[in-house]
Amino acid sequence: MGRVANLYASAVGGKSRAQADTSGREAVERGTKPLLEVDGVTLQYKTKESLVTATYRVSFNVYQGDRYILLGPSGCGKSTLLKGVAGFLKPVEGDIRLNDRHIDGPGPDRMMVFQEFDQLLPWKTVRQNVLFPMKTCGKRECEDKADAVIEKVGLSKFANSYPHMLSGGMKQRVAIARAMAMEPDILLMDEPYAALDALTRRRMQDELLMLWDDIRFTVMFVTHSIQEAIIVGNRILVLSPHPGQVRAELNSDAHNRENVKDSSFADLEARINDMLFAEHAVVGAQGE
Repeated sequence: MGRVANLYASAVGGKSRAQADTSGREAVERGTKPLLEVDGVTLQYKTKESLVTATYRVSFNVYQGDRYILLGPSGCGKSTLLKGVAGFLKPVEGDIRLNDRHIDGPGPDRMMVFQEFDQLLPWKTVRQNVLFPMKTCGKRECEDKADAVIEKVGLSKFANSYPHMLSGGMKQRVAIARAMAMEPDILLMDEPYAALDALTRRRMQDELLMLWDDIRFTVMFVTHSIQEAIIVGNRILVLSPHPGQVRAELNSDAHNRENVKDSSFADLEARINDMLFAEHAVVGAQGE
């Protein structure tokens, strides 16, 4: 079963994130098939003035349990790629496949968390918001799943509260809980912490990693913050300025909050910074 691991038990007991991380390269060496395949994808969208090419022939694979980061400057097509994977936008060139199935529209196997705080229904409680999209299980089963995932994100005491009673960070936790209660194959997060203050953003990053430690879900995460990409992700796809093309794919599974002051962390941060901002960076260069 390719969905998010059972919400009632830890997928890997007692292991640290560093011990349990699996990079795409290691998965290839073991012969593991990708969960998500993005193959030569060009995405376009229309504005009132013109037709915009957001990405050009982008290819990458995401494996089960990856924390896969899309990183690049504003306008490079990060969010557009996420919308393509979500099925909201069809490629004009190339193909997107999940579990060997061509993606041709939205589906419950892909759930999306946005950065806006107003993604929750204001007239429903936390519990009701989490229950709202759940239509494939019995009433008691859905309620049990909702309660379990609300507990996972630390909001059991606020289950009967309404969104206007919550902080921005708490609202984001509700949005994550609602998405994960659907047990998708992949969780899609579009700069979910960009609107939060620095301290709340740091706490939310740490909470996401603790949740991943417990459940080992697959997540595809869009950000324009280099440090956030390194801390949150185990693999990073660096995209060029508009139209977005693959500049490099890097492994970051050796880095976390604890070694942020180490020289190796600083070296990776500088390397990515050079890729994004160096005047003569080469599109398509391959990282480790």
